[in-house]
Amino acid sequence: MNDFRYLTSRQAADALGISLDTLYAYVSRGMLRSEKATGPTRARRYLREDVERLVERKRFRREPEKAGERSLHWGSPVLESALTLIDAGCVYYCGRDALNLARYESVERVAALLWTGNPDAADDLFRAAGVSDETRLLRQIDRAADLGPIARCQVALALASARDLGSYDLRPATVAQTGARIVRLMAYTVTGHRPAATLDAALGQAWAPKRPRAGDAMRSALILCADHELNVSAFTARCVASAQATPYDVVSAGLAALKGRLHGGHTARVEALFREAGSPAIARDRIARRFSRGEDLPGFGHPLYPEGDPRAAMLLAIAERAGGVRGFRLAAAIRSAVREISEQHPTIDFGLVALARAFGLPPQSPIALFALGRTIGWIAHAIEQYSSNRLIRPRARYIGVSPSAKA
Repeated sequence: MNDFRYLTSRQAADALGISLDTLYAYVSRGMLRSEKATGPTRARRYLREDVERLVERKRFRREPEKAGERSLHWGSPVLESALTLIDAGCVYYCGRDALNLARYESVERVAALLWTGNPDAADDLFRAAGVSDETRLLRQIDRAADLGPIARCQVALALASARDLGSYDLRPATVAQTGARIVRLMAYTVTGHRPAATLDAALGQAWAPKRPRAGDAMRSALILCADHELNVSAFTARCVASAQATPYDVVSAGLAALKGRLHGGHTARVEALFREAGSPAIARDRIARRFSRGEDLPGFGHPLYPEGDPRAAMLLAIAERAGGVRGFRLAAAIRSAVREISEQHPTIDFGLVALARAFGLPPQSPIALFALGRTIGWIAHAIEQYSSNRLIRPRARYIGVSPSAKA
């Protein structure tokens, strides 16, 4: 059985710490589902997610004060979502392979898929996307030119939110329209140019006007960054949406989480690694020195992808095809040096920086691409959360001084 989503009877029993007879009893009592495995055998198989859910229930009964805490640290699922599946080293948006979408679809159609389930809705959503009193708003954003791209976007969102009364309507169709306005606003904000017909065209014209293939490369990057299940920024966005804040506030909160150095801000550490590596000729020695000092290596190793992040692999392939640019030769040298010493694989952060260097994109463009692409996912999570009409409010396990303690 090679489908990561399923476990054999033996694997399921081992995960639950029970015998096969007890496993079959669980099925007969309706505690666990089984289905006939594919192929000529009569073996049964079990959804990994169902087994993990049952494991978590057993933990909760045994240690109720710790089970929820585990779920928040690469643990069992804590929210239901129909947006993104990470399975057997692959990423799917609404059941469709994200890498294939990054090869063939437009950013706008992927946004429509995540927001409405129908990519064909893209034209209607983005054709009229704009903000009220645009000229005045853009002048105000321009005054924040000395800020980094994330801070500029947060300023822009605050200014635009005050003018967009439609953002208070939290019905799914209206939020999708608001999302289109937000994405186009952010495209202007990170480039300083009014959006062209498509997001990738706007980025290409602003950042790499002499590199005609750069726009298509950034299209793929934006799609690969669009969503990644319940990462910290998506979870933050859902928490804010659960309070029924507007989509502008949801995206601003997502940006606050994204710029942290353990999330999208990690791209800055990867950029520093490239600078430290210097050149392809000396990169191996510089990487070896980092390892010898016991320092971690930014841009390598992702807990969800022990065999390698497929998004990074695609971005590196695109960067390599750019050809003849010193930036990618350095990326290849760094990756080769790491492969000699460690089994860690590049992450999407490394891929974004390699792509930016290969096409000569401006400083901080990796995190700007990350933010612009991930905004699509935050809007999608907001739509789901608004529809549930439930406030996310976990409880804390108090470990402080007892109120009865004497001073």
